[in-house]
Amino acid sequence: MHLRFFRTGPGEYGEGDEFLGLKVPQIRKLAREFRALPLSEVEGLLKSKWHEARLLALVILVDQFERADERMRDAIFRLYLRSTKFINNWDLVDASAPHIVGAHIKDRSLLTKLARSKSLWERRIAIVATQHFIRNHDLKDTFRLAKNLLDDKHDLIHKATGWMLREAGKRDRDALVAFLEEHATRMPRTMLRYAIEKFPPALRRRLMAKR
Repeated sequence: MHLRFFRTGPGEYGEGDEFLGLKVPQIRKLAREFRALPLSEVEGLLKSKWHEARLLALVILVDQFERADERMRDAIFRLYLRSTKFINNWDLVDASAPHIVGAHIKDRSLLTKLARSKSLWERRIAIVATQHFIRNHDLKDTFRLAKNLLDDKHDLIHKATGWMLREAGKRDRDALVAFLEEHATRMPRTMLRYAIEKFPPALRRRLMAKR
């Protein structure tokens, strides 16, 4: 199941990933047990070949970040950014990027750099991190990065960008409609479908007709 779900076949985005078969509730239970694990040992987990060990490391990091002082938060943030090659599947990104990158980043031009990366996962980190801003009714970086990612070739970026646009639209539908009116003709269909999922049927049809 894990192998199909996370696309681990030859040439797929999760190629070579290995699984122990643990479920997310089990991982979260372990994270509570080891929530005080030293950062150096969490980093070791994050470099594991096992997918669940990397997820465990990220759940622990999110928990530690939320309880930490500013100095420790900065250390976790820096560890995260130097470890992006290990944050290498969509669930790992989605469970951590808003809570660490979005919550701590000061220079948002770094998100632009990540969005332009050759790494699929760094690009996904960039857009998903903006979920933290959206929750605080700050939408400008979501729209800015979405515009930068319109020509991205990967389906996982189309889905993530459409998802963040949909979340932005829950805070300001008019702003999302204006963005889509300008860019829908250029957007990948998957991105557009995700973005308009909560719209009334007539509006969905009108915007999809642009594709």
